[in-house]
Amino acid sequence: MGGMPISGTPSRAELVAHLVRTRIAGDVATPRENNLSHYRKLANGDRNYWLGLELGDRWTDEQDVLAVMAERCGVNDDPEYRYGQDTIDPELTVDALERMAGRLRKAAAGRERVLFATGHPGGLLDVHRATAAALRAAGCGIVVIPDGLSTDEGYVMQFADVAVLEHGATLWHTHSGAPMRAILKGLEAESRPLPDLVVADHGWAGCAGQLGVDSMGYADCNDPALFLAESEGTVQVTVPLDDHVTSPRHYDPMTAFLLAEAGLS
Repeated sequence: MGGMPISGTPSRAELVAHLVRTRIAGDVATPRENNLSHYRKLANGDRNYWLGLELGDRWTDEQDVLAVMAERCGVNDDPEYRYGQDTIDPELTVDALERMAGRLRKAAAGRERVLFATGHPGGLLDVHRATAAALRAAGCGIVVIPDGLSTDEGYVMQFADVAVLEHGATLWHTHSGAPMRAILKGLEAESRPLPDLVVADHGWAGCAGQLGVDSMGYADCNDPALFLAESEGTVQVTVPLDDHVTSPRHYDPMTAFLLAEAGLS
């Protein structure tokens, strides 16, 4: 699936078609049973699925979680549909990219301090790197994280302006909010200002929003927490997409569209 990425900056219609063709949205690889399992675990209080957020007892009904995911991500809204293919609505993906672009435009205008981070380096590292480069060119300060940070999972490092978790000389996939918490506490310990904005995914985005920092993130259809956080206003924007498709180059047209919409290209 997919073929070569389209070149240049796509129109909205071209981007929608590309997202579907590469399965970033549309009929995605994540099966329905996996989605429902994650919604259930979140509702049952499994903090591994809370992505750095404190959801309390507000989302204990998995049907409420499904309703938000149908509205904000585009999964099938039928609770009796339990097995097979599930979906992400590409129009919702582009709508969210446009909202994200608006906040990036504000960051550029105010020359804000911005922190980038990813728990999905195999898919989204270069999306964040390119966005960071564009904001730096616009006069923003890209936050440099403190040295020597670690969590139970590994070391908190920064590559190409993007904070990541490193374990055993490998960039690590993580849903945890602990790395972001370590960064924010490390900045405070050094008497450095916190970011004005965090652009991230997984627990990096959730934890930042929970701690009161403006936060935006990307999320897959089996990671409902950030969508719930957006619905409550804890996270400003959550972009629905498959966060690890067959080639990271498939995200390039999406990134080009985002930066163009933000006035950063």
